[in-house]
Amino acid sequence: MKVLVTGATGFVGTHALERIAAEGHEILASYHRRPAVEKAGVRWVAMSDAGSAGQLHELLTGVDAVLHLAGLAHLPRGHRDRTAAEFMRVNVDATLRIAQSAADAGVRRFVFMSSVKACGEVSVDRPMRETDRKTPEDAYGVSKSVAEDRLAQLAAGTGIEHVVIRPPLVYGPGVGANFLSLLRWIDRGLPLPLASIRNRRSLIYVGNLVDAICACLFQPRAAGRTYFVSDDEDVSTPELIRQIAAALGRPARLLPGLPWTLRAMGTALGRREAVERLVSSLAIDISRIRDELNWRPPCSLQAGLAATATWYRSANRSGESGNV
Repeated sequence: MKVLVTGATGFVGTHALERIAAEGHEILASYHRRPAVEKAGVRWVAMSDAGSAGQLHELLTGVDAVLHLAGLAHLPRGHRDRTAAEFMRVNVDATLRIAQSAADAGVRRFVFMSSVKACGEVSVDRPMRETDRKTPEDAYGVSKSVAEDRLAQLAAGTGIEHVVIRPPLVYGPGVGANFLSLLRWIDRGLPLPLASIRNRRSLIYVGNLVDAICACLFQPRAAGRTYFVSDDEDVSTPELIRQIAAALGRPARLLPGLPWTLRAMGTALGRREAVERLVSSLAIDISRIRDELNWRPPCSLQAGLAATATWYRSANRSGESGNV
């Protein structure tokens, strides 16, 4: 099978390339910035945003499936005034141009990497399900939600098989952003006032996400479906910190702290969203992908955190601490 992977140089993309190539499939990988080290068996192609119509048609001719990972997750603080427009341009407009070109070129399947944030930020009484009403809360979540809806409309009109994947927080070797900050904080032995938090959060190890991606790319039953995916081991924030600390060989320095106090501190420091992710619940139900595709996460949370800790330690030892 011939697969086009967009966003191939990103965190998830680099892991996906290795797995898809290992299974013997032919890969085209698009990039905005050419990778320093190119993987064997992968043909790299430059593509800015969605590329021109002619470029896309030529690129997609003969392709069996598209794995669309490219997208915008964050904007620098100096660009917050145009956040909504930028998210819509990249996550909706560019996605639809690629999907339409794929349909025109005869591509059979289009797998779209969405996010749990397309549905909302908090689970209240039970884990979220795919059938729940979507209530995204920020520009990123709204853009992913809109892209999901418009892809469904495009698929209905063209016949291309679309599949939507909604992961929660993704972690693993090469992770960045908030999870990397948490690793650093715990590794340095700094105290965290989170011992009193009683929430439930879903996560997914990048290896598990890639395994689910392959199921959605290659299993016929995935056509037209939307799936939540996770490690299927929801944990509280203090439980997660204890497991990360154990993987790093560090003590978990947890202090009491009430959620309302932490929220107030986060608001005062301009970090309310980051604090909310630590104190609120966001759990998802993966029954649908288990039942329909017989998919189970192959790696446990403990094993995934161990692999992440090993990478983190190795990167620091090799003098790459500026990158991790």
